Amino acid sequence: MAPQIEIQIIAVIVAVACALPGVFLVLRKMSMMSDSITHTILLGIVLAFFMTHDLSSPLLIAGAALMGVVTVWLTETLSRTRLLAEDAAIGVVFPLLFSVAIILITRYAGSVHLDTDSVLLGELAFAPFDRMIIGGMDIGAKAIYTTGILLLINLAAIIVFFKELKVAIFDPMLAAVLGFSPALVHYGLMTLVSLTTVGAFQAVGSVLVVAFMIGPPVTAYLLTDDLKRMLILSGAIGIVNGILGYQAAALLDVSIAGSMAVVTGLVFLSVFIFAPRRGLISSLFRRRNQKIEFAKMTLLFHLYNHEGSEQEAAECGIDTIQAQLHWEGRFTGKILALLEQDRSIAFSGELVRLTERGRANSIKCYEKLLS
Repeated sequence: MAPQIEIQIIAVIVAVACALPGVFLVLRKMSMMSDSITHTILLGIVLAFFMTHDLSSPLLIAGAALMGVVTVWLTETLSRTRLLAEDAAIGVVFPLLFSVAIILITRYAGSVHLDTDSVLLGELAFAPFDRMIIGGMDIGAKAIYTTGILLLINLAAIIVFFKELKVAIFDPMLAAVLGFSPALVHYGLMTLVSLTTVGAFQAVGSVLVVAFMIGPPVTAYLLTDDLKRMLILSGAIGIVNGILGYQAAALLDVSIAGSMAVVTGLVFLSVFIFAPRRGLISSLFRRRNQKIEFAKMTLLFHLYNHEGSEQEAAECGIDTIQAQLHWEGRFTGKILALLEQDRSIAFSGELVRLTERGRANSIKCYEKLLS
């Protein structure tokens, strides 16, 4: 298999593996926790190395995953004191643990090949050189199999515990009433995030892990309100980001991980602007329409309140409505034109009067406000 194909396969697997637990982080408003974990696991690797003195020991993975859970626990412990907000707690715990790891490496393991740059940045281009050899047969890049196992673990955990995850995220009180611990579900999810981070950073680096873990889920969040669809969309968007990122890197001869992270950001930006319901453009149009509808009802209320009163001539004149409602002249003319087009008002000389339709609409709105 060509190295280019293997790189894209690894990127796709990592993207989906990261996006699945990332959906739950986004829904729990814990997106920055992924950034914290991807850095603090370095301390777990360092401590495990000091115990084993073997860079190939599986205890390094266990130590890194455990340190990810410890990071979450420390952050939430500080947050629960209510002296610090969660983002401030992350800002304290993450630099502290990461800096301790850097100090330990520079002080006691300077001669060991434990490069912090590879942890942070990674390099997908080198992944095909680390081969999986079984019985003297080369069956492909090792990262394909390690990240593939990681993806299967994430899929199995989410499928088996989907209901528990859904209830614990959206209604923790109901989860407790139903008999399972929201805290247990939460730390199970954080363990999954830690394992995903540890399993993926060797191939792609922590920066791309964060991009894949948060970018596709938050993009999918703008497109759907259904959890199952969000999970599927997140995986699909991650696949697209991985493939397009590699193609852009090959075309421009730039960093593969950097290119994939940029594509992830650009895809999110495109959805953020053009999403049909939650996009920026649709939101601006919706706010504009809401402003116009509110203004139309305000004017109908104004006319209804002064209909037949002694102040009608002073309050409901074409020239006085603008001053009474503190509107701009162009905006006032636009609202009057729209209401006339709706047959809710009619002009009688210099006065603006309600039609039967406009009066009925005003009464309905009053009834809604009172109910």
